[in-house]
Amino acid sequence: MNFDFSDEQKQIKDQARKFLNEKCTTRIVRKLYDGGGNFDPVLWAQIAQLGWMGTAIPEEFGGLGLGYLELCVIAEELGRALAPVPFSSTVYLFAEALLIAGTDDQKRRLLPGIARGEIVGTFARSEGPGAVTPKTIRTGFRNGRLSGTKIAVADGMDAHCAVVLARGSEEAGARGLHLALVDLNGAGIRREAVATLDPSRGAARLVFDDADAEALGALGQGWQLASRVLDGAAVLMAFEQVGGADACLAMAKDYAMTRYAFGRPIASFQAIKHKLADMYVNTELARSNAYYGAWALSTDARELPLAAAAARVSATQAFDYAAKENTQTHGGIGFTWEADCHFYYKRSRQLGLALGPQRAWKDKLVGELERSNAA
Repeated sequence: MNFDFSDEQKQIKDQARKFLNEKCTTRIVRKLYDGGGNFDPVLWAQIAQLGWMGTAIPEEFGGLGLGYLELCVIAEELGRALAPVPFSSTVYLFAEALLIAGTDDQKRRLLPGIARGEIVGTFARSEGPGAVTPKTIRTGFRNGRLSGTKIAVADGMDAHCAVVLARGSEEAGARGLHLALVDLNGAGIRREAVATLDPSRGAARLVFDDADAEALGALGQGWQLASRVLDGAAVLMAFEQVGGADACLAMAKDYAMTRYAFGRPIASFQAIKHKLADMYVNTELARSNAYYGAWALSTDARELPLAAAAARVSATQAFDYAAKENTQTHGGIGFTWEADCHFYYKRSRQLGLALGPQRAWKDKLVGELERSNAA
């Protein structure tokens, strides 16, 4: 079985890298750190002109109609460039929820705007610290009205619409959960900015007070649909993390080759060599798991939950390790504001929590492995 990308997909990847190398510099990220907003609207508009938001959206709904594999290679380059745009919230989560559970009317109303970059979307799940479980969902959705509070909603300050996981009936557990589609500019909605470790990826606390909303998908299938959306997002975000880890490895290697100590490059020291080798091994292991996840996502394979959990865990660990060791390789300079190392470290921490705590994904991986072995 060939898990590699096609020549056309590699060409898309190369073009994306060239574009982002030219348009997405750390100067843009630094501006956001200095209080320049939650994302860069100019870069977002340029990406929209390239059609990236519509990569996996069918042509009948205004997209390019390519597929998830093409979206994976774009995601890797966005992660490599630390692109400060609400791409993951809008494309991996919001658009995917519409594609999976939306009616034709909902798709025709929203997907073309997403593809054109006119609509920013998000997915609101968490209501407290720790992992999201059916028991932790208290936000209510009944008779088209939504009430409750969601925290740490990625890009919540800038999003136009949101998919909200809410409790729609008194049934216990996952059976009582539904997905609600809500216009965040409507009445009965309050947004509060939340400070994050990575200021280039904003977040918000959303308070719904009898806000108007509509059902997304069949009633009672909210947990099942949300899990499928998160599996797809885990694979795509794994590619972002692999791209970020790759960039950290390149930065560390380049610095080690040019920094001299005791009359020779520090890259010749065994301790540095071992750091770089471990970064490479971890990143390639994560890449392998991400490729497996890409195959499962693109073919809608039954192994998707397992592949998504494996990709999520390995990519999170690889990016976290690479970001930390990149800082260590640079020595004390990595802790200064002028260096770029801390941008990658903060992005690695933000992405590591974006879909729930690592512990929850490890538990899911173990559970899926047990089910696979029992089958």
